[in-house]
Amino acid sequence: MPAVDAGSAAAGAAREPEATAPLLIERRADRVVATLNRPEKRNAIDRATIDALHALCAELEDEPRILILAGAGGVFASGADIAQLRERRAADALEGINANAFVRIAELPMPVIAALDGYALGGGAELAYAADIRIGTPELKIGNPETGLGILAAAGASWRLKEIVGDARAIELLLTGRTVRAEEALAIGLVSSLHEADGLLDAAHAIADRIAGNDPAATAATKRAFRAPREAHPAIDGEEQAVLFESPEKMRRMTEFLERRASARAAKAGAGTDPADTPADGAQTSDRKQTP
Repeated sequence: MPAVDAGSAAAGAAREPEATAPLLIERRADRVVATLNRPEKRNAIDRATIDALHALCAELEDEPRILILAGAGGVFASGADIAQLRERRAADALEGINANAFVRIAELPMPVIAALDGYALGGGAELAYAADIRIGTPELKIGNPETGLGILAAAGASWRLKEIVGDARAIELLLTGRTVRAEEALAIGLVSSLHEADGLLDAAHAIADRIAGNDPAATAATKRAFRAPREAHPAIDGEEQAVLFESPEKMRRMTEFLERRASARAAKAGAGTDPADTPADGAQTSDRKQTP
């Protein structure tokens, strides 16, 4: 499906993107791929990009789907647009221009996957932190150099980064402003896996495929419970589960599981296989291929 400009195209529409479109959108039935598209500026996040992200969020709030975030030209996002940022004043800071957009991304009903290549700095890193899952390439360089520019990382890093890598690591990164390279990002949990650049989007789609195979209602409930504050537990878990326990989809999926298990046991019995010699239902054997 052709990419479209999220800032101006209606949901589900398909047309060739404008050369200046800040966000290119590919829509599928169960997911949306949004590509930051200012390669001449290393995908620096400007006001037009933020407006396009808000438009996309409105669509995904109304019609929940998995979101994959990526960047054009071998770069995720080199940060905020410094030329615009330099001109912002106190009122702009209080407006939370980038922060509010990234909160909206984080609070989307379905999972958000960030596919990170090249630079993910400043606001680009903070957009990545808003995702539920982050993967990268060996060329990834991620960090928050804001203090070197006379500002703080105010669009999510000050609270999201410590949730990802822990307080001690997060404060060291924020105060030094140093850039983390791919292998360290993997080691400290900033990304969950590394892939060559030409396979990065395929890897993101493989994760989306796995998620899409699950019950969307259960997936959304899991995200809500996970994102809830500590004091909301265990009440929120019971409340979400109560809704799912009454859903027809839960009954269908569990019935199909039991039927598959009964069929497998019958087949083993017919073949004379002792069930005690076979792995328990759902168990993985050491030579069985793991799914992504």
